[in-house]
Amino acid sequence: MTLLAHGADTLTRDALAVLQPGFEGTTAPAWLLRQVGEGLTAVGLFGRNIASPEQLAALTAQLRAERDDVLVAIDEEGGDVTRLEVRGGSSFPGNLALGAVDDTGLTRDVARELGRRLAECGVNLNWAPSADVNSNPDNPVIGVRSFGADTRLAARHTAAYVEGLQAAGVAACTKHFPGHGDTNVDSHHALPRIDVDLDTLVARELVPFKAAIEAGTKAVMSAHILVPALDPTRPATLSPQILTGLLRKELGYEGLIVTDGMEMNAIAGTYGIERGSVLAIAAGADAICVGGGLADEATVLRLRDALVAAVREGALPAERLADAAARVRALASWTRQVRAAAAPGAPQEGSAPGIGLAAARRALVVTGTAGPVTAPYVATLAPVANIAVGDETPWGVAAELAALVPGTVSGVFPEGATAADVLAAAGERTVVLVVRDAHRHPWMAAALEALVEARPQTVVVEMGVPRAEPRGALHIATHGASRVCGRAAAELIAGV
Repeated sequence: MTLLAHGADTLTRDALAVLQPGFEGTTAPAWLLRQVGEGLTAVGLFGRNIASPEQLAALTAQLRAERDDVLVAIDEEGGDVTRLEVRGGSSFPGNLALGAVDDTGLTRDVARELGRRLAECGVNLNWAPSADVNSNPDNPVIGVRSFGADTRLAARHTAAYVEGLQAAGVAACTKHFPGHGDTNVDSHHALPRIDVDLDTLVARELVPFKAAIEAGTKAVMSAHILVPALDPTRPATLSPQILTGLLRKELGYEGLIVTDGMEMNAIAGTYGIERGSVLAIAAGADAICVGGGLADEATVLRLRDALVAAVREGALPAERLADAAARVRALASWTRQVRAAAAPGAPQEGSAPGIGLAAARRALVVTGTAGPVTAPYVATLAPVANIAVGDETPWGVAAELAALVPGTVSGVFPEGATAADVLAAAGERTVVLVVRDAHRHPWMAAALEALVEARPQTVVVEMGVPRAEPRGALHIATHGASRVCGRAAAELIAGV
């Protein structure tokens, strides 16, 4: 092999190494295995790739047969955002519920148990936790994914979550730097903007990320948000000032920097994914997350070739690409060492299979009282799901209450439904009204108000961020809509 050919091969492998693509199906397609063999170092999993723990373990074994240190990443926050249990709902409450309990030991234990389950399936990089301070209660994309609106609370629970997850041998990826909590736009759809001064950013948004760095987070995910106080022209994912200047130099972070999904419209709609990927690596990112929507070999080759061309044309220093690839490989090496140190087939220390439900029970905030509920009508007012959560994961209390109270009947009411619609369906039954972020949806708030006025004995279950004044004979705030949150609320309603 000539020196030129060797250099070209190294450049191509470095370009592949920085990609974290997705794919279709529950087994690894031939093209993916081929690219892993040629230098691809990471793969991203989504709900479409997972049918069961056993199937997932077989899939990750397929990948490791090709490359034993491959990074297998997943967006498994627990709570509302789950890929591991996408079809049934998560066995863990999300961040807001853990923040409501405010027991860092519990948060650490929940994260460790979640990490243990991921590790058993061969997943070794989790795009979690969300360290965003939910300072804007109308935020359409963060909400219950945040530990809360209090900066110090968010910081201590972010650190505990990182420690718990990594104690199970799964690398944490703290997101969305420099903080997505004060936005009113979903970056899946457009480019959000945070117009606060530098002092506010330092005192509020950055504090949980500093705590995560001190806790040893192996990765940090950038946000597709414009923060003029830090960079007036480019979103964080593409900003040298934010990724290199702030995160690397000022905060002293040395681990992996991962981008949020590059096909999200905040990037793809303005820069395109090829140019966006080049700009992100040049700015200081080390790994390109793509595959939520674009999940084929053509996308991988397009991005690989765009990075190689940028180096050859002088738009991207070869040293920067090599440094990014080296950071990816260093994390892959860490995960391989962790796996090698674990005793094959032995259960991990600290297994706590029931901890999710126990945490969800502790997170309930209850106002008012109600007698035994018999044969209720569960009316779920269902807003359009945000893309991060997805619309395929079931939520609510109907199924859980039906398992506990004979004769339970239920219905789902989409955006625009009214109290009259619910009453017509419920007849004379006691209504259990299930809402999600009622304060953000005027139609939902109006239906709730009118229903409680017409039926004062109504039981209200708020499964989003509880902002409105508690209403109903019994009001239950679950601080999340995962399956165990629904189960905890159903137990309370049923009196079991």
